[in-house]
Amino acid sequence: MIRIGVPSKGRLMQDCFDWFGARGVAMRRAGSDREYSGVIEGIEGVVPVLMSAGEVPRELAARRIHLGVTGSDLVHEELGQGADEVVELARLGFGQADLIIAVPNVWVDVDTVDDLDAAAAAFRGVHGHRLRIATKYHRLVRDFLQAQGVADYQLVDSQGATEGTVKNGTAEAIADITSSGETLRANHLRVLSDGLIHQSEAVLWGSTVADWTEADRAAMGRLAGMLGVRSPV
Repeated sequence: MIRIGVPSKGRLMQDCFDWFGARGVAMRRAGSDREYSGVIEGIEGVVPVLMSAGEVPRELAARRIHLGVTGSDLVHEELGQGADEVVELARLGFGQADLIIAVPNVWVDVDTVDDLDAAAAAFRGVHGHRLRIATKYHRLVRDFLQAQGVADYQLVDSQGATEGTVKNGTAEAIADITSSGETLRANHLRVLSDGLIHQSEAVLWGSTVADWTEADRAAMGRLAGMLGVRSPV
């Protein structure tokens, strides 16, 4: 049985259901909103598994699901860019957001990553510790800054309300996902002009390491034809 990891709530879940439904695969939650199981109509041998979007990359790599829908930011953060445990099957056209670096508006002389590098060196000289960047995307941010030659900083973990860390004094800058930018503006932050780290959207991923039986391969062939994607195996 092919198991598809699907976001378990919110707009992402509904958009996912709509995307599959438009291709003849009717997907819905089974039972109440508190249940995390689902059903599929229109094809045999496939079942949805409802989970948080953040769980999908781990479950794909752990071979517990065959397919999964989640943001490209979460897969690249969890597994690394170019991870061979998964393959991108389709970009779904929803869930778009940018992972960016933002600084306080009052830093009028800091507009680029190079400016941030200079500010970080000056900050350490004055305060005796490295400039703190709050984020939950440690891998992606570290790789980006390393490629830009920025070294005098430290990442501090933030799993929620990242935009508020600067005002609260627990960080000097942030790296976070944004779509409209309204929350950044409300917290008096602005994106560096070259501070785009990753453009994310919802993607259908396939696991290359899952246990694909002959029956699964046959079902995947039928599903791939309906969805207009290639099979991961």
